[in-house]
Amino acid sequence: MPAAAVSQATAAAGWYDEDMLRVNDDIAIPEREIEYSFVRAQGAGGQNVNKVSSAVHLRFDIHASSLPEAVKERLLARADQRISAEGVVVIKAQDHRTRERNRSAAMERLARLVAAAARVPRTRIPTQPSRATEARRLEAKRRRAGTKRLRTSPDDG
Repeated sequence: MPAAAVSQATAAAGWYDEDMLRVNDDIAIPEREIEYSFVRAQGAGGQNVNKVSSAVHLRFDIHASSLPEAVKERLLARADQRISAEGVVVIKAQDHRTRERNRSAAMERLARLVAAAARVPRTRIPTQPSRATEARRLEAKRRRAGTKRLRTSPDDG
């Protein structure tokens, strides 16, 4: 796709770079791996909305992509409604009046989604509760047990 068709905001933000969608310093998605289809936008828009297909459906197949395996696994593991069971990311952008701006918005959302999956999650370090915390918990349990014991009738025992 020619660089002129990409909005200046997307190019300035560094998302788009010569037929590559730049996600971060290490990851870039080739333009050929992203599929676009233009549909009519929903909602308000006056006379223009019924004539022009300005909304964009962006489709990105995670399995067939050139992303690193670890990023693919984290993307597929996400509980995100934009990722289908087949591993295809579908993003619909219809906020703007022009195809170019909607296309740029969809590309930006894809870049953010992949960037979030590219971040390696920190491993949880299990901790032990302090003695004071343990003592407070046990004291609260004793108090609660005493309260419940008082509720029983003498002949229940």
